Amino acid sequence: MSRIGRKHIDVPADVTVKFENGVVTVKGKLGELKREVKCSDIDVKIESGVVKVERANDAKQTRAYHGLYRQLIADMVSGVQKPFTKTVIVSGVGYKCAVTGNKLVMNIGYSKPVEFTVPEGITVTCPDPLQIVVSGINKEFVGEVAAQIKAKRPVEPYHGYGMHYSNEVVVRKEAKTAGKK
Repeated sequence: MSRIGRKHIDVPADVTVKFENGVVTVKGKLGELKREVKCSDIDVKIESGVVKVERANDAKQTRAYHGLYRQLIADMVSGVQKPFTKTVIVSGVGYKCAVTGNKLVMNIGYSKPVEFTVPEGITVTCPDPLQIVVSGINKEFVGEVAAQIKAKRPVEPYHGYGMHYSNEVVVRKEAKTAGKK
């Protein structure tokens, strides 16, 4: 049995979880999330503040979905309580970023500023000009938006210019050396 799938999910008092017609709905103080359970062999049981994800058989695909859906539901429960955040660091000479309205404007070494429209459900802030904080209640969506922002200027391996996550290690290459014997 899946080690992740067999764990139960504790539901706090201010969060409600419903499972109807193959759709899990989680409501909390920050909002509401819905996810369709596409595998008919997976069942979600809600009992007195605890959510359990169970599977009907031991088929390989069902076992894979068992742990997946348990973790997705756990992320939904924690997301409606406390938003998920990803931090993108901007490094480079003259690089900076700022949020104006629902647009993130980044000066990242191109001839013109790069504008990124922030999707609904995501909050983007710039605590300082070289840091972008992406937050929201949906963990997948936060990660996707942070990856789209980071892809605007990949890290250059020799000087380290570009955009990277705050917990990412930037591997630097050694520059060429001429005339050494």
